[in-house]
Amino acid sequence: MEKVKKLLAEHGQVQLLKFYDELSSEEKANLITQINSIDWSFNKDSSTHISDKDSVIEPITALSVDEIEKSRYEFEKIGIEAIKRGELCLLVLAGGQGTRLGYEKPKGSFNMGIENELFIFQLLIEHTLDVVKKCDTWIHMYVMTSDINYDDTTNFFREHNYFGYNSDFIHFFVQELNPCTDLNGKILLNSKSSIAMAPNGNGGWFSSMHRCGILDHIFDTPIKWINVFAVDNVLQRIADPVFLGATISCNKMCGSKVVRKATPEERVGAICLQNGKPHIIEYYELSDEMMHQTNEDGSLAYGYGVILNYLFPINRLKETLDIKMPLHIAKKVIPYVNDDGLLIKPEQPNGLKYETLALDLIHEMDDCLVFEVEREKEFAPVKNKSGTDSIDTARELLIKNGYTL
Repeated sequence: MEKVKKLLAEHGQVQLLKFYDELSSEEKANLITQINSIDWSFNKDSSTHISDKDSVIEPITALSVDEIEKSRYEFEKIGIEAIKRGELCLLVLAGGQGTRLGYEKPKGSFNMGIENELFIFQLLIEHTLDVVKKCDTWIHMYVMTSDINYDDTTNFFREHNYFGYNSDFIHFFVQELNPCTDLNGKILLNSKSSIAMAPNGNGGWFSSMHRCGILDHIFDTPIKWINVFAVDNVLQRIADPVFLGATISCNKMCGSKVVRKATPEERVGAICLQNGKPHIIEYYELSDEMMHQTNEDGSLAYGYGVILNYLFPINRLKETLDIKMPLHIAKKVIPYVNDDGLLIKPEQPNGLKYETLALDLIHEMDDCLVFEVEREKEFAPVKNKSGTDSIDTARELLIKNGYTL
């Protein structure tokens, strides 16, 4: 206890022991375990940021849909050969719940069907099985869950017999968590015996894989590429041999699938160059001038929106384990225990969550193949219950692509 008290005093977090004397032996052990597992660099950003005055943002060129179509056979052949050699694995970012859909289970288990069952995980597996059959080889798929949905996710896959996928090639792991703090940086409790924690962002997947020991397996295999994608785009093409083959053929370090923005104001990150390196600029970071800037042909200069479907090289990612990724601090509504030991559920943002983002890994790459896909065939995000990028809009696109709901 003296060591724990000293540790907390050093970091100005002694409030975590406020209710310690009231706890049972089991609760005390739980709290101490949590305290000892905190990575105290969670809110320290020691990375080197490029200041605005030193930053040169420029448009980036892309491999257009038409250009891809002209070389489709060649790209696909290269990609299939790489997959057959076992050089590709997959990572599904699936740590979220379907709360915004009015669904309190893992988002991937949400049923997109109306009269039939058609779960989001099922759609992703079926897309992957198309490639497995074409290449006549299984592809390792890693599913990043959270501490909240790990059991529900693994049970869901077992109950549905992995939707026909070889279970030996599906691996589940839990994303690392960071403590949540109040607006002054004091770590919050969500009960008298537990710390308020939150996933470390969609950029924390590689370090989470490392901590789980998964990378030890990957480094000992022929795997060279990892295809990273979000669970909530129900139309995305996964393990796409054309995408992989194009990235290899063009001799690019990484790849990003993009769609042409529907409007200058569309709320998607735009891929560009920052000081000559690939970079993703969020929609709210674009100036009005940049947002509406056009090329000679009238297309938007910053018009390629990322859809969170990336190809990364394993060897380069291995080097990033020693790099402190930029920290994104977000104000959030965080339930917490107050000084009287009562659980408070605020209605307004009262605390901070500390995250790293997948888009920051792009900037650690020397270059990137910007690979354009057709919006109506590969971009149907399910983020909201209604309106834009909702269950209804995704269902409409599924029907357009031949699915029976």
